Formats: sequence, C-alpha cells, structure tokens
Amino acid sequence: MGTILFISGQEIIIIMIVVLVLFGADKLPDIVRTMGKGMREVRKATDEIKKEFDESTEDIRRDINDVTDSVRRDITDVTESVRKDLEDAGKPLSDEINDTARDLNKEIR
Repeated sequence: MGTILFISGQEIIIIMIVVLVLFGADKLPDIVRTMGKGMREVRKATDEIKKEFDESTEDIRRDINDVTDSVRRDITDVTESVRKDLEDAGKPLSDEINDTARDLNKEIR
C-alpha cells in the first residue's frame, strides 16, 4: 500500500479496523464525510494564507528584482568599460609586436 505520512499500509488497515469496531459500519460514512470537509477547510485556509502572503510580499519581490536588474546592468557596464580599456591599452603593444615580427620576417628572408 505504501507509506502515507510515515504510516505503513498495515498500520492503516489496523486503524481502519479499530475505527470500524469502535463506531460501527453505519457511522463510518458520516465520520469520513466530516473528515473530508475538515480537510477541505484546512486546504482552503492554507491556500488563503499563501495568497495573502504572496500579495503582501509582491512589492518586496518587485523591489528586489529591480535592484538585482540594476546591479546586473551596472556590472555589465563596468565589465564592458574595463574590456574596452584593456583593448585600448593593449593595442599599441600589439601593434609594436606585429611590426617587430614583420621586420624580423623581412630580415630572415
């Protein structure tokens, strides 16, 4: 039968037999119906609490997302700026290396 809430199938069967003996077959449908209604009410209350929590934290989540996006944009801008500065700083050195290599190739030929 499997495990439901840390109760094995054999334990569920024993509980069902005890309930049947204590309350009788004629009261069993009423008990199950009442338990079903109770479970529905608990689920409904839980859903309402989740909904209220989500609604109350929506502004905070939106602010956090805005800050995160802003930080990402700033990091991207700084990264691009550093990359451009490095390329600009390395260009004269790269040109000099290429010129020297060209001169060496001419001398070797």
